[in-house]
Amino acid sequence: MFDTIAPRYDLVNRIMTFGLDRTWRRAATRALGLAPGSIVLDVACGTGDLCRDVESAGYRVIGIDLSMGMLAHARTTAPLIHADAMELPLAPSGVDGVVSGFALRNFAGLGPVFSELARVVRPGGRLALLDVAVPSNPLMRAGHSVYFGHVVPRIGAALSDRDAYRYLPKSVAYLPEVSTMLRMLADAGFFAVERRLLSGGITQLIMATRSGDGTGGTA
Repeated sequence: MFDTIAPRYDLVNRIMTFGLDRTWRRAATRALGLAPGSIVLDVACGTGDLCRDVESAGYRVIGIDLSMGMLAHARTTAPLIHADAMELPLAPSGVDGVVSGFALRNFAGLGPVFSELARVVRPGGRLALLDVAVPSNPLMRAGHSVYFGHVVPRIGAALSDRDAYRYLPKSVAYLPEVSTMLRMLADAGFFAVERRLLSGGITQLIMATRSGDGTGGTA
């Protein structure tokens, strides 16, 4: 599916988010708070949008994705790797931080992915993971449901692939409850685990720090 939508993926993102996707990616990059020159892994990097923001912030970035189509259409100077997030081809404690843009709901299992992130992130390293969310405000939630469930698929059908953009709005249901997801990160070996809502709650940014002893805790 992602191979199919890769050619116009960036264009559809800009249109369906009214350009807010750029703001969200920059927020994730700022949340890392690492020293200049730190090595950051972009998991499920897609076409490299987030890679470019991470590079612009002064970090060295590596992109990884399971979709060869996405990697083939990537627009970044960062080194790119074709691999599974559940089996990262990286050494233990090999990176200083990890970012991800709207990929969590697409993984077959978050537990194994979080465990892999804990393995490759050094003690004290940071995570900044973006994904969609559902607003808590009833009015915003209703509007979000109509837009995300009906308008987005039509935009996707007009510009890219109808079936893919029918799936993507539904995929938010694949995310576990927030408390469960944060606990999974803590259990994997992260502390200071927190969630920040962006743009009225339509997007969430999940942040955490790698513990030094393999234990975690939710802030």
